[in-house]
Amino acid sequence: MSKFSNIGHRLYTGEVSYDFIARRRRWYALSAVLLLISLGALAIRGLDFGIEFNGGADFRATTTVSSQTVDDMRGALERTGIPDLDDSTVNTIGDDQVRVQTRTLDATTEVPQVRAAIGEQAGVPTDEVAYNLIGASWGEQITERGLIALVVFLVLVGLMIWIYFRDGAMSAAALVALGHDLVLTVGIYALVGFTVTPATLIGVLTILGYSLYDTVVVFDKVRENVRDLPSSSTRTYSEAANLAVNQVLVRSINTTIIGVLPVAALLFAGAFILGEGPLKDLALALFVGMISGAYSSLFIATPLLAQIKERSPEMQKLAARVKARRAKENSRGQASDAPLADGEAVAAGTSGAHALTVTRAVAGSVPVRPISEGAAKRPQPQHKPRSQRRG
Repeated sequence: MSKFSNIGHRLYTGEVSYDFIARRRRWYALSAVLLLISLGALAIRGLDFGIEFNGGADFRATTTVSSQTVDDMRGALERTGIPDLDDSTVNTIGDDQVRVQTRTLDATTEVPQVRAAIGEQAGVPTDEVAYNLIGASWGEQITERGLIALVVFLVLVGLMIWIYFRDGAMSAAALVALGHDLVLTVGIYALVGFTVTPATLIGVLTILGYSLYDTVVVFDKVRENVRDLPSSSTRTYSEAANLAVNQVLVRSINTTIIGVLPVAALLFAGAFILGEGPLKDLALALFVGMISGAYSSLFIATPLLAQIKERSPEMQKLAARVKARRAKENSRGQASDAPLADGEAVAAGTSGAHALTVTRAVAGSVPVRPISEGAAKRPQPQHKPRSQRRG
């Protein structure tokens, strides 16, 4: 058995345990810092929405890509004399295609000029420059439908968890974790300046599902540990929830690493090899969301669930019983561990036919049995040779 699997076994059995629940304030503080950074990036830099949301014109042409392709294409756009083309986006796709995205252009006058300039710079005929005009209304429809899909998803998730676990606290904690992952992922997009495309919406919805899956796994273990908890006095709800987190910790780490590695490869390929396209937008959302989902399930959702449940009267009574039981066990342990002096004997007087009863004898000697008054008056057995006994 490897060292890592041995640690997993010890965590599962409770032999080794890290107190996630008791240290929840530090996780809350860390999440608060990350969320503030994300919200600050959204407020200061904002999201860079793609042409699918803002509307505009999209041109593509086949050419031999070099290190000067982007700058040369920008120069060709400036030479057209068409105003407001300074903010146009020019990217290369692979090593044989260039993509130019501009503001909304007039289809009769401006589009032919831009196509001609791109074709001349790329070295292809004008009619081989493909173009697509996207209206802003189409982007608004995508945004509206994306928001509707997100709201419906969150509502259905809350209802599903409530019905499956029959616990409103679990539903609330899971939704808080999902909101945490959503804000963090969107904030990272604003921070790194990646373009928000329809692929981004697909990635966000996908990582919310992944985060939900990880949270449900942890909550299922919590439910198993607290099933008979109200009728016992062995551990509190927080302790049972903390045991559940430790039991699934290794599994969650392994699942996250296995899932993130191929996504990281996709992100590298999309951002540094292809340079453009929906692959990097989808991969970034998946990469950030999968890591954030694993973190929130262990460090946000479960501690928040335990905090909510510990406020209920039933769990407060349980905590009081556990505390009283442990105090009683500690007092017993201290009494039994009191040292004895050599020859110490503690006697208790009794009334009636009972005489003194010895409760403690010299350490290491044979225990002394209680002797009554009647037994003391009767002749005691003699341990002498038969020849020396009296007739």
